[in-house]
Amino acid sequence: MLPDSALQELLNYTSPDPVLSVYLNTDVTEGSTEDLKLRLRALLKEVDLPEDEMAILRYFEHDREWKGRSVAMFSCAPQGFFQAFPLAVPVRSRVRVGNHPYVKPLADLLDAYGGYGVVLIDKQGARLFSFHLGELKEQEGVLGEEIRHTKRGGASSFPGRMGGVAGRTRHTEEKIERNIRDAIEFASRFFEENRIRRILIGGTDDNVARFRSGLPKHWQSLVVGTFPMSMTANHTEVLAKAMQIGQEAERQRENRLVEQLITLAAKGGTAVVRLDDTLGALHDGRIQTLIMSEGYRAEGYECSGCSYLTTQALAACPFCGKEFRQIPDAVEMAVRQVMRAGGEVEVVHNNPQLEKVGIGAILRY
Repeated sequence: MLPDSALQELLNYTSPDPVLSVYLNTDVTEGSTEDLKLRLRALLKEVDLPEDEMAILRYFEHDREWKGRSVAMFSCAPQGFFQAFPLAVPVRSRVRVGNHPYVKPLADLLDAYGGYGVVLIDKQGARLFSFHLGELKEQEGVLGEEIRHTKRGGASSFPGRMGGVAGRTRHTEEKIERNIRDAIEFASRFFEENRIRRILIGGTDDNVARFRSGLPKHWQSLVVGTFPMSMTANHTEVLAKAMQIGQEAERQRENRLVEQLITLAAKGGTAVVRLDDTLGALHDGRIQTLIMSEGYRAEGYECSGCSYLTTQALAACPFCGKEFRQIPDAVEMAVRQVMRAGGEVEVVHNNPQLEKVGIGAILRY
């Protein structure tokens, strides 16, 4: 699990000494424990940082929690810095060295698996889950008045009482409406407190429709998928469905976002594409959402004074006059700056339109 506080520490950490970042896929389908150790040692042969390599191996072999499907590890031994996080979703194995922890893979995971709220709804109540970085946690629930089903019969099912079943049906419907309203109110607070960015709703078609239509407009706009599921579904069933529906919805959302980006940029609107223009907008503080093709990277230059990023080899920074230093991946530094400023980072997989330009951004103004 990667808490927000730990992510912020990684984003803010800078060192005069090299920082070793290692991502390792530990999915059991990738091989045995010994196979994983051999794969890790092979990755570490790409670098020459003996103290950091030892810290990584020590954690992996002795201190790591053997859970999850991958692990992210960060070490800067001269500064006494070490962080490691088991992750519930797989990542591509890789190693990087720089003056900062390498966070681009985390941006990809947060984009694909971050900030989901999952609701199971029926006529009596709701179960609420948070789904973050592949981990599903049942948080809270709400239970309203019991709904008793009545058989259809004559109007005098209750002796001496007019209306019979019709009266009870209206009463039952009122109970259902109250329970749904209570569930909506409870869920809205849950979404707000957990900073939910996307919502999945499970239940029968009727119950899902009732719940969704009653949500405030802001929360309605965050619903990315619905699915049939019983309120008594177990954790494994809910997790599998959340992963499936979430990934399908994410692919559709990414494609719509790329279409919006390309269209706005072509019309000269509030969007830019390609690295140079994107880095210019980043320096101006205009980026709302950074959108990049998965795996896209490019060498560049960073100002030692104001952190201005460019792909051009300039003698001095046009903004503060300080010298530039060459960096292996200007895209990684752009991701860090956007995330530190509270902006969104979208990492898009297998989209030919975006692959042509590599990167772009939707702007605030």
